[in-house]
Amino acid sequence: MAPATCDHTYSTDPVASRLPRSSAKRRLALAAALALALIAGGAPAHAYIGPGAGFAVLGSFLVVIVTLALAALTLATWPLRYIVRLLRGRRAYARSKARRLIIVGLDGLDPRLVERMMEQGKLPNFGRLRETGSYSRLETTTPPLSPVAWSTFQTGVNPGRHNIYDFLAPNPRTHLPVLSSTEITAPRRSLKLGRYRIAVSRPGLRLLRRSQPFWKVLSDHGIWSTILRVPITFPPEKFNGLLLSAMCVPDLKGSQGTFCFFTTADGDGRHTGGVRLPLRRSGEAFAASLPGPANPLTGDGAEISLPFTLTPRNGGAVLRICRQRVRLQPGEYSNWVRLTFNAGLGVKISGICRFLLKCVEPQCELYVTPINIDPERPAMPVSHPVTYAMYLSKLLGPFATLGLAEDTWALNERVIDEDAFLAQTYLIHDERERMFFDALDKTRRGMCACVFDATDRIQHMFYRYLDERHPANKDKDTKRHASAIEDIYRRADDLVGRVLDRVGEHTVVVVLSDHGFRSFRRGVNLNSWLRREGYLALADGTAGGEWFSGVDWERTRAYAVGLGGIYLNREGREHRGAVAGEQASALRREIADKLSGLRDPDTGEVAINRAFDAVEIYAGPYVGEAPDLVIGYNEGYRTSWDGAVGKVTDVVFEDNTRSWSGDHCIDPALVSGVLFCNRPLAAQRPRMVDIAATALDLFGVEVPGYMDGRSLLADRPAADAQTTDDGLQTEELEAQIP
Repeated sequence: MAPATCDHTYSTDPVASRLPRSSAKRRLALAAALALALIAGGAPAHAYIGPGAGFAVLGSFLVVIVTLALAALTLATWPLRYIVRLLRGRRAYARSKARRLIIVGLDGLDPRLVERMMEQGKLPNFGRLRETGSYSRLETTTPPLSPVAWSTFQTGVNPGRHNIYDFLAPNPRTHLPVLSSTEITAPRRSLKLGRYRIAVSRPGLRLLRRSQPFWKVLSDHGIWSTILRVPITFPPEKFNGLLLSAMCVPDLKGSQGTFCFFTTADGDGRHTGGVRLPLRRSGEAFAASLPGPANPLTGDGAEISLPFTLTPRNGGAVLRICRQRVRLQPGEYSNWVRLTFNAGLGVKISGICRFLLKCVEPQCELYVTPINIDPERPAMPVSHPVTYAMYLSKLLGPFATLGLAEDTWALNERVIDEDAFLAQTYLIHDERERMFFDALDKTRRGMCACVFDATDRIQHMFYRYLDERHPANKDKDTKRHASAIEDIYRRADDLVGRVLDRVGEHTVVVVLSDHGFRSFRRGVNLNSWLRREGYLALADGTAGGEWFSGVDWERTRAYAVGLGGIYLNREGREHRGAVAGEQASALRREIADKLSGLRDPDTGEVAINRAFDAVEIYAGPYVGEAPDLVIGYNEGYRTSWDGAVGKVTDVVFEDNTRSWSGDHCIDPALVSGVLFCNRPLAAQRPRMVDIAATALDLFGVEVPGYMDGRSLLADRPAADAQTTDDGLQTEELEAQIP
C-alpha cells in the first residue's frame, strides 16, 4: 500500500501494524500477488437467481516469487510517488469547493415512504437534511436495476456507454445467461504433476463495466477516495485510494451465494440458491461434510469438503469442524467461523461462514450461510489494495465479502424464517457501519462513499406486509413483521444523524438511493408470451425447461433474458440468429406495440406500461450489446420466476407467492430514488447520472466531455413544477403511461 498522505490517515501497512512480524510478511506476500485464487470458467451465473462459476488457484510458490518482486519495486519507488501525489493533491484541493464529500448510498430507499415518514416525524435526521439543505426525488435509470443504476452513478454515463443493462446478459454463442459485469476465463497454461494440474498463468478476471468511475478521475487529479461496497466494483480497479468491492463478488464456491441446509429429515436435495444435505447419526452426535470449492488442482470438478460433527447438548449443540469447537444455541447465529480447504501441494483456501442451529429435535436442522471469501486471507482480490480487506478484518473482525450477502433465497425457500433473515441482515449491516465510520474518521480530505444494502433486501422480502392484496399473505400472519420496513428506515435515519453529527461546515454530505420500491404480486413470463405470439419456438415434441432447454433457435426470433430485457435472435450477433439486420427495426416495433399496455386477463390490470426500444433510449458505443427491448412493468408486476431462469411454459401470468414480494424491476417512472444534501442543489430534476459530474465539480475537476451528467451545483434556481407521486411532471407521466 502506498504511504499515507495528508488526505488520509491510514498507516503505510495497516495489516502489518497489527500482526506479528513473521505473520505480516506472509500476509503481505499473499496480498501483493493480488490473489491466491481467481474465478475460472463454470456454469451460467444466475445473480439474483442462483449459483454461478468456479475457482482456479495459483500455486503458492508463484505467489511468493511475484510478491517479492512487487514488494521490492514498491519500496524502491514509494518516496517519488509520495512526493508526486502530495504536490498534485495540494493543487487539486486548492480548487475544491469543499474539504470532504461523504456519500451515503441507501439502496432502494423509496421516496413515497421517506416523505410519508418524514411528515409523521419518524425520520428526524432526514427531515433535518431537507430543512437545512435540500431534498428531491432522484430520476433512476432504465431499467431501474441496481447494477445499472450504480454503474451510472459511478461513471456519469448512460448504459450505452458503461455497458451494464441487467444482472445477466446472454452469451451470444449459447444464449445462456452470464453475469453482465464480470468476464471469467481459465488459465491458458498449466503444468501436470501426477494427478494435479498446476496453473502457470493467471486466470482471466475482467470487469465488463466500461467507462471509468469518477473516483478514478478524482485520483488522477490528486484527490483521495475511500469507496465501500458500491455495486459493480468487482474485480477492484486500481486508483489512488481504498476500495472494498460489492455486488458480484462470489462466494468461495464461485457462485453468487450457495447456502447449505443439513437435516435428519427425509427429502430431496434441491433448493434454489442452496443445497439440502443429510445429517447422519454417529453415536451421540450427527455427522456430515460441508462442501466447499471444486479442487482447482485436479481439474475434475470434485469439491473439497470438510467433515464435521454436531453433538446435542443442554438444549443446543456443539459443532466440531477444522479443529474448532463452536457452541450453538437454537435460533442464534454463530460468530464467523474460519474454514480451511486443503487442495493439496500446500495450497489452502480460506473461507468464513456462520452456522445457525434451527432445532435439535424431533429433527436436527442446521443452516450454513454461503462460504464467504475470508477477508483476512483473501482467496481472490476483493479490495484495492488487497491489504485493505485484511486491514479491516484485523481491525474490526471478519465480515461478509459476498456481493449479495443477505441470503434472500434461504428465506424464499423457507430454510430460514423471517426472524433469522432479519438477524442475518442486521449483522451484516452492523459490519458495514463499523467499517464506514472507520473510513470517515480516517478520510479527512477527499471523498468517502459507502452503499448500505439492508434497505433493499428487507423491502424485497417484507414488502408483502405493506400490501394487503399480496398473494404471499394468504393464510399467513401478516402482523408480526409488519414494522420491518419502517424499522430499517428508522435505522437508516439514525445512521444519517450520526454522520451529520461528525461533520463540519467544510464537508458536503449526500444521501441517495438508486431506485424506489413497489409491490410484486404477479409475474409475467415473457418467454411464454413470446412463444404464444409466435416469436419463440420449441422443438417438436419437447417441453421448455430451464435455461431455454428445448428451444428451437432456428425458428426463434426473440427471447427474454434477465429481469427486464428482450433480445432479438439476430444474424451476425447470436450464433444461430434468425433475424436479418433489415428486419430488426420492424420486429422491435411490432413486439413493443403488442407489449405496451398488455393486460393481465385474470385481474384486468395493465401488466406492462411500455416497452422501451434500446436504440431510442441509449446512446454510446455499446448500444449493440443492450437488450433490444427493455420492459417497463406496471406496479404489482415483474418478470416471473420461471421467466427469469429461461423456462418456457404455457403460463404467462401467475401469482408471486414467495417471500420476495417487493421489487423495482419495473417502469422507472414508478420507482424514483431519493437525493438529500446538506447544501442546496440547483437542479429541478436531478438524475442518477448527474452525481458523478457533481462530485467532480465539487472538487474543482473539469467534467469530462464524455459524461452524460451535469453538475447539480450549477448556479441557477430550481423552478417549481407540479409533480406526481413519482417525481415526474404530471403531463409527461400521463403521456408516457397508459
